[in-house]
Amino acid sequence: MGPTVLVLSPTRELATQIQEEANKWLWSFLQEEANKFGKSSRISCTCLYGGAPKGPQLREIERGVDIVVATPGRLNDILETRRISLHQVSYLVLDEADRMLDMGFEPQIRKIVKEVPTRRQTPMYTATWPKEVRKIAADLLVNPVQVNIGNIDELVANKSITQYVEVLSPMEKHRRLEQILHSQEPGSKIIVFCSTKKMCDQLARNLARQFGAAAIHGDKSQADRDYVLSQFRTGRSPVLVATDVAARGLDVKYIRVVINYDFPTGVEDYVHRIGTTGRAGATGLAYTFFCDQDSKHASELIKVLEGANQRVPAELHDMASRGGGRGMPRRWTPNSGGRPGFGYGGRDGGRGGRGISTLPSRWNDIWRTGI
Repeated sequence: MGPTVLVLSPTRELATQIQEEANKWLWSFLQEEANKFGKSSRISCTCLYGGAPKGPQLREIERGVDIVVATPGRLNDILETRRISLHQVSYLVLDEADRMLDMGFEPQIRKIVKEVPTRRQTPMYTATWPKEVRKIAADLLVNPVQVNIGNIDELVANKSITQYVEVLSPMEKHRRLEQILHSQEPGSKIIVFCSTKKMCDQLARNLARQFGAAAIHGDKSQADRDYVLSQFRTGRSPVLVATDVAARGLDVKYIRVVINYDFPTGVEDYVHRIGTTGRAGATGLAYTFFCDQDSKHASELIKVLEGANQRVPAELHDMASRGGGRGMPRRWTPNSGGRPGFGYGGRDGGRGGRGISTLPSRWNDIWRTGI
């Protein structure tokens, strides 16, 4: 007759993680039921996601499942073949709703929800509350109770994370990345975020031998992604180089450092990226490389830093005041803490090194104006 519980999530990694947690809960519940009544119900959970063969997933559906965890794209594909019925669903979960909308899944979500009975419970989880998310919430939920954790009117970063923003040129990033990696304790779990799959693979290759790095992004097969995540979780590959596929929902314990090698397309994604560290009462470090092309995000980034009681680099203030662009990149000198001598935040205010301008100030002014 089809499942009674349906959970939608944006990525394969998050979907499989939810399935794992559901199976743990089911095992515990069925054991308790068997102990009480001498037998247990036959409740099953399956996961539907793209990038993997449909055959095994369809066979699980045909055997009968009670709980389906799915990404919208794959579930919509299976719905179009009429190989699954959602007419028995009474509990619909929309997890990371804002991320699903960012990824362009709104049409698929609306098609799926049309197949689900209107008499249902619908928990919807979202990390942000923009107008697009409010609209779909108004369309899909009936007289909902809204529970807010934190301030929904402004982005707030976890105060357990010490944030360092380093204003530098693209040519300086790789050398600086290696310095940060060298400064960490051996075996520390570190995520390096890149904006492109190509850069992700390139960095992972360059860092693999010395730091045990591995890459994960959307073009990797599901088997490769599962293998890399397993290696990262167990610490065999302590450095994970990733696109934003790893920015949300992944539950990997004891991540010590997040490095934004490329600044994301928005400050919301910045907050999600650094939020992979400093969880469950732990502290974390976040290093962010900020270049000229990122200057449009300077003002919003400053708000996030100040909201988390972090120091703001003077260079970042300069970029925000000019509305974009900055002076000639100044050289930094490494100090004992593995941090640059200029242009980073954190709670210590960037003490420990002195910035050096390689050009007279008049030349900086000429370069800045583009003459």
